[in-house]
Amino acid sequence: MKAVQFRIARPTNNLTEVVKFYHEALRLEVLGKFEDHLGYDGVMLGMPDKTYHLEFTQHVDKTPLPEPTKENLLVFYYDNPNEYKKANERIQEAGTMPVEPENPYWKGKSETYEDPDGWRVILFNGVYNP
Repeated sequence: MKAVQFRIARPTNNLTEVVKFYHEALRLEVLGKFEDHLGYDGVMLGMPDKTYHLEFTQHVDKTPLPEPTKENLLVFYYDNPNEYKKANERIQEAGTMPVEPENPYWKGKSETYEDPDGWRVILFNGVYNP
């Protein structure tokens, strides 16, 4: 594969709240945004190197959207236990409390949260090693 970036895009009807969650509670950087582009507003948030980022879009009509399942997960890995602890404290201070993970694999090594749309975010204490 020769791709050098990837973006995960998701619609929302709560753009302001979703951006606040990912920017303030999770500390993702706002990489760009647009307003009223053919009826859509959007914000891109990501890691400092900009190789991976999320895009949230909202249509002016706020149309019905599919519901997330409890296994739709966005996982953030922390290679430093102190940074993991600080990230959990920050998200909880922002008013989001952990929820029970659907899959027991995540218990004891991570915390599971729901964003304002109900999509699940996991903060994992460690790194993924395939």
